Amino acid sequence: MEALAIYQRLAEQFGDRILETVSKKPDPFCVVDPAAIVEVAQYLHDDPELAMDCLSNQSGVDYKDRIEVVYHLFSYSHRHGAVLKVKLPRENPAVRTVESVWKSANWMEREIFDLLGVTFDGHSDLRRILLPEDWVGYPLRKDFVEPLEYHGISTVRESPILRLDPKAK
Repeated sequence: MEALAIYQRLAEQFGDRILETVSKKPDPFCVVDPAAIVEVAQYLHDDPELAMDCLSNQSGVDYKDRIEVVYHLFSYSHRHGAVLKVKLPRENPAVRTVESVWKSANWMEREIFDLLGVTFDGHSDLRRILLPEDWVGYPLRKDFVEPLEYHGISTVRESPILRLDPKAK
């Protein structure tokens, strides 16, 4: 089934909880109301004609005015896929976890939490996965300012361009 046909089915099933469908090639996507993401995910997973049994990727994006969580789904039995997005406010971005639908969401949501600060409500183990527990801030946010040191260790690095180019010194 083509992605746009899948989005049409979602619009018929969920009405105004499907906020937008973008048919832009090569990657059409559908924007879902954050409050409905688990219900939409469960439908995509359980419907035999859709059978989205794989959350192949889940990522977060900072667009300065909002944070988006992007879900790339795939059906092994039907060989089709879909992309869902939820738009969240920059201040305290939060959405329910889809971990109950796809176990692979566990680590991907932890990474998004760690690097962008998105809280996944109901997550079984929402804690940092890449950075130390006492790290301050979210490094993939556009407004993140790297501290000059961490526990007395300098985070300032010499530019490899300056180091390797004798004319640049």
